[in-house]
Amino acid sequence: MSRQGLVELEAVLAIATRGSFRAAALELGLSTTALSNLIGKVERQLGVRLFNRTTRSVSLTDAGRTFVAQVTPALRDIQDAMAAVRSQQDTPSGTLRINAFATGAREILVPLVIAFLRRHPQVHVDLVTEGRIVDIVAEGFDLGIRTADLVPSDMIAIPLGAPRSFVAVATPAYLAANGRPRVPPDLLGHQCIRIRLPNGAPYRWHFEKDGNPVQIEVGGPITLDEATLARIAVLDGIGIGFFMEADVREDIAAGRLERVLGDWMPPTAPLCLYYPGRKNPSAAFRAFIEMGRALGRAATRAE
Repeated sequence: MSRQGLVELEAVLAIATRGSFRAAALELGLSTTALSNLIGKVERQLGVRLFNRTTRSVSLTDAGRTFVAQVTPALRDIQDAMAAVRSQQDTPSGTLRINAFATGAREILVPLVIAFLRRHPQVHVDLVTEGRIVDIVAEGFDLGIRTADLVPSDMIAIPLGAPRSFVAVATPAYLAANGRPRVPPDLLGHQCIRIRLPNGAPYRWHFEKDGNPVQIEVGGPITLDEATLARIAVLDGIGIGFFMEADVREDIAAGRLERVLGDWMPPTAPLCLYYPGRKNPSAAFRAFIEMGRALGRAATRAE
């Protein structure tokens, strides 16, 4: 069969069903001559006649009946699959694969992902979190979430909110017992929750004030690579922790944790939803992008 095999198969089945070249041609939107030529091409490729035709009637040959019986279920499956895919252009459905680092995923899980799922229950979101920078196209993801400064230049980026900031925090009890650091080097005299990067290296805490950046490699009793574990350790009074502000915002508001060195914490790049330009995106993809844009607009208005 040629590359136009689907059209050719549909032509064979239309004639077999209608029992007439004329009726089948009307159904397919072809001229009778064009349909006759198409069937002749199929028969030459197969090396057998599929139809017995006279000026007044058309009927399947034995080979034609065998061919139609075997092809019909497969063609129906193909047509059903194509219809299902086309339906995704109208009604959001199917799976969206999203790659994000864990902190970003925590920030957008409720206001974007869960809100989207509630609005579009036929969509499944596969959210993968990891610290390394991922080529979302090469690894089969539809979308990525990273800070604006880490989005590849060939991607379309949608800011999801205002610039973010880091925060150093400790419990009121720890600060009462050990004092409050006033400048970043004071951290060297404190118990701190050390952070391990995805490549295994220790993370240096970053500070800046009046254009003067400072990096401190803190010391402390424990090294962790996951912010939720670090939060538990800080809340238990082990020492001072370093987080994205969103991860401990509720703890600060409730008085469980207190900020330190707040005047040394400049804003960082905002979180972005990003994706490659694509033709014919699914309805689910379009709907998620639109909700991302709406979230970004709402965050901008709230500033």
